[in-house]
Amino acid sequence: MSKPETAKKPMPKHIAFIMDGNGRWAEQRGLSRLVGHKQGYKALWKIANTCLDLGIPYFTFYAFSKENWKRPKDEVDGLQALFAKYLDENLTRKNLAKAKRRGLRFQVIGSLLDLPPQLRAKVRKLLAKTRENRPHILNVAFSYGGRAEIVEAARKIAREAVRGKLNPEDLTEEIFSRYLYTGGQPDPDLLIRTGGEFRVSNYLLYQIAYAEIYVTKTLWPDFKPKELKQAIWEYQHRERRFGMTSAQVKSNPRLPRKV
Repeated sequence: MSKPETAKKPMPKHIAFIMDGNGRWAEQRGLSRLVGHKQGYKALWKIANTCLDLGIPYFTFYAFSKENWKRPKDEVDGLQALFAKYLDENLTRKNLAKAKRRGLRFQVIGSLLDLPPQLRAKVRKLLAKTRENRPHILNVAFSYGGRAEIVEAARKIAREAVRGKLNPEDLTEEIFSRYLYTGGQPDPDLLIRTGGEFRVSNYLLYQIAYAEIYVTKTLWPDFKPKELKQAIWEYQHRERRFGMTSAQVKSNPRLPRKV
């Protein structure tokens, strides 16, 4: 297959990734699941750098769900240690300077109160250190659940209503989205899931309402920039109708046709 020419058509503004297959990748090689997660961490950075190179403003990686806390303790501890390593590496002077130079801001979305205090402090430090960087945002979803996010947004809105700061009758989808973890960011245009499973796994349930979905059997540690470009190429050749007919989309110049 020839290399997809992604630059000739508009790029997605936001790509969300479900990084599935780390454990299976390791098991196929007779290795521990934690080794698979370490390889998955390396793959994350290859894909993140490719997104930067392609000029994609927003990209979100599903690293650890709220349900993942139920996994064996050694795997959970290993994943937390790997996350701490991710934070420490990006808090070095060299990498902070690199993030500033490339305009990369870090966000961690999820229930941060679930994290140990030391890990939570590192998260807050990284967010503060890169807060002013533009125009790219790298979201890492850790201790994340889509339903929990929606419930938390509803709680925030209810508190605002009780305080008289928000009239429930004025609530719109746009206003509601501001209370999500991704408030202020565009919804994902493209959702990529590796590992071959056809489910969304409680991920960005509100935000992916109209996302194009790309599923590959490739396990996450083997997901290379070449396949990312293939996914983007397929996205660019789909017609996004947003509930309308193809004829309506083609007759409305304000709507994307084939992106």
